[in-house]
Amino acid sequence: MLRQVLHRGLRTCFSRLGHFIASHPVFFASAPVLISILLGASFSRYQVEESVEHLLAPQHSLAKIERNLVNSLFPVNRSKHRLYSDLQTPGRYGRVIVTSFQKANMLDQHHTDLILKLHAAVTKIQVPRPGFNYTFAHICILNNDKTCIVDDIVHVLEELKNARATNRTNFAITYPITHLKDGRAVYNGHQLGGVTVHSKDRVKSAEAIQLTYYLQSINSLNDMVAERWESSFCDTVRLFQKSNSKVKMYPYTSSSLREDFQKTSRVSERYLVTSLILVVAMAILCCSMQDCVRSKPWLGLLGLVTISLATLTAAGIINLTGGKYNSTFLGVPFVMLGHGLYGTFEMLSSWRKTREDQHVKERTAAVYADSMLPFSLTTAMYLVTFGIGASPFTNIEAARIFCCNSCIAIFFNYLYVLSFYGSSLVFTGYIENNYQHSIFCRKVPKPEALQEKPAWYRFLLTARFSEDTAEGEEANTYESHLLVCFLKRYYCDWITNTYVKPFVVLFYLIYISFALMGYLQVSEGSDLSNIVATATQTIEYTTAQQKYFSNYSPVIGFYIYESIEYWNTSVQEDVLEYTKGFVRISWFESYLNYLRKLNVSTGLPKKNFTDMLRNSFLKAPQFSHFQEDIIFSKKYNDEVDVVASRMFLVAKTMETNREELYDLLETLRRLSVTSKVKFIVFNPSFVYMDRYASSLGAPLHNSCISALFLLFFSAFLVADSLINVWITLTVVSVEFGVIGFMTLWKVELDCISVLCLIYGINYTIDNCAPMLSTFVLGKDFTRTKWVKNALEVHGVAILQSYLCYIVGLIPLAAVPSNLTCTLFRCLFLIAFVTFFHCFAILPVILTFLPPSKKKRKEKKNPENREEIECVEMVDIDSTRVVDQITTV
Repeated sequence: MLRQVLHRGLRTCFSRLGHFIASHPVFFASAPVLISILLGASFSRYQVEESVEHLLAPQHSLAKIERNLVNSLFPVNRSKHRLYSDLQTPGRYGRVIVTSFQKANMLDQHHTDLILKLHAAVTKIQVPRPGFNYTFAHICILNNDKTCIVDDIVHVLEELKNARATNRTNFAITYPITHLKDGRAVYNGHQLGGVTVHSKDRVKSAEAIQLTYYLQSINSLNDMVAERWESSFCDTVRLFQKSNSKVKMYPYTSSSLREDFQKTSRVSERYLVTSLILVVAMAILCCSMQDCVRSKPWLGLLGLVTISLATLTAAGIINLTGGKYNSTFLGVPFVMLGHGLYGTFEMLSSWRKTREDQHVKERTAAVYADSMLPFSLTTAMYLVTFGIGASPFTNIEAARIFCCNSCIAIFFNYLYVLSFYGSSLVFTGYIENNYQHSIFCRKVPKPEALQEKPAWYRFLLTARFSEDTAEGEEANTYESHLLVCFLKRYYCDWITNTYVKPFVVLFYLIYISFALMGYLQVSEGSDLSNIVATATQTIEYTTAQQKYFSNYSPVIGFYIYESIEYWNTSVQEDVLEYTKGFVRISWFESYLNYLRKLNVSTGLPKKNFTDMLRNSFLKAPQFSHFQEDIIFSKKYNDEVDVVASRMFLVAKTMETNREELYDLLETLRRLSVTSKVKFIVFNPSFVYMDRYASSLGAPLHNSCISALFLLFFSAFLVADSLINVWITLTVVSVEFGVIGFMTLWKVELDCISVLCLIYGINYTIDNCAPMLSTFVLGKDFTRTKWVKNALEVHGVAILQSYLCYIVGLIPLAAVPSNLTCTLFRCLFLIAFVTFFHCFAILPVILTFLPPSKKKRKEKKNPENREEIECVEMVDIDSTRVVDQITTV
């Protein structure tokens, strides 16, 4: 009883609101426009988010804590010789992979000379600044002897060239560790790719070579020069590529990922304009009908204007509050489109059910009472689900910002639909009541006055006047609308046909089967190339790197951050045991072998061991480049202690992918907890992968919980709690299908797809809730009758919004970007699966599942009786004939 009272109270409130808006349409139409213009002026403060790590890496993760600890123990300036794969911080760098179209050996004389020429051209790049031209020598990372540090592969190629020039045949390159003439052992697993080896790891050929140039970025000026140097580096590599067409080069810099991520916005512009034009055309067509008076093409256009104003207002607020734009915001207009269009079409559908002889204010009040309550509830669902996503519980900043922006946009869209679109409905209502043309707003003459006009003129001014319509036919004045006619006359009877139902059930079982097959194959994607534009440096470089340099994982730093008994043999064996199975690029094992060659026992006392350790690093040339791998601490009695040390590990892999690296990271983490030696492992890529799975699923998980909580809580507010049960089951079915089919469509569970799944919860409720509510609350007739009635009442709005939404999505499929490709596939599946449920699954299932409908026995009473009107007609022969006209 309380539910019914609350339900009626809310309807009354919305009815009065509609009457109030209809009484002041000019104010409610102009206020949203003025607010949007004022807030839209803030685009002069438009900013773009530059940090991809800030957006896509988990905000709170153990990897960031480990990175801080590593930087405190081993600052970058102490890591000059250990920059394999950007061991601590990406910094500024330029990188290029050189390969051949014919899979030639890049170590032969021709290609060796070519790569060294490229190296010389790169080192001569100049960045002009007022009064000075910066070269690589001015901004490179310096060695201890104040010379630029370059990749060891350059030294290898130079020694190979000198060996050929002097006809030395004893020079051999081994893989993945080779030795230079100064005695240093260098790792080349990430510099030689597509390697074919002889016995004893001697390199026979290499299909690719990778060069890396590390730059300083210690201050703002230095960082700006380094950024420009990176741009010149890419231009230099492209020019070199044009002059040497037989080789293929893939340049990449520290700015490439950021630039390619933001490039999606630029390449999407003309496709979004095309999408807008198509949606406008479809919205106008969906609101048009042959009757020039009752047609509402302007409302289709004004519905999109309402959504645009809300989006502009939200963007203005984001700019004023210091928010920064990123490419994930491309999905916000489509979130608005799905919610806003259905709300406006539902209001238009309610307008068609009102009586034409009523005043415009009364019709508007009836529209608000009928449509605003479900629209308000679905808007509340949007705000709750996206609000949870915008909370601090969300660990990925891109998802949090997207949800925050969506919340603001949805809120203003709700206000503008109430005010701006409601006022537009009032204006078009007056046009209709005055029998003015829905497009040209001129008075439509009666059919008698059009008899002498051309056929095309009569067609444009076709209208049905009230005096030409019988009283019992008044409700059918809108049946000339194509979609209304299609649903009422054809589709409703067909979908509820007894012979159609078994095929729909069978089709649903097939749908569940394929969805389950895809659901069992769900994979989490943390590959950053999935969020950039296609045909970019990031995609080309990443593809080449995975093709040629996937034999070994990125170099992982193994950091011991306590003072352990290095002189103890058991400790040495423990450390070597923990790193078993890895290629060790470090001082530890090499030094132990060095001691053994000198016949020095490793069981020396602590003081003797540390003294020898320090002295050997200072004197032995083969260890001169490992000094930064040990931190010494001198005590008051001149005793030296080793505070911390590190070694670098590389895992042999069959394929470098994120899942394998994530498993490797978790394995080493568990080992660090249980081991006797306190150590951590780190690589910059761990910042993106650490807790990515849990951080990624958190917004969706929290949104689902909040949606279920809201549905449970609203069960005490709606007229019948069974409505929420059906909504919950429908949402579960739709989300399950979308996840399964998007996996089969090769879409991974990444930041973009998770945001789409959150939106899918709301989109499903948006479309299914009004129809389910009408069915559940229906009484006195059969289930089939109420299914037909629910489709007739709400099906047109669902179909109109679906057509406009799909037409708007189609251009998105042509955008050359992985981000928009994921966005299109997820949103298309959400729209299609929801439409499939609304027009096939639910109409069939509801005909034989609860709630039951008891057919009432008709009682003849003063309020429900047959009135028979007898009309006496007399013919020429005075024969009396009685014609009975029955009205109910």
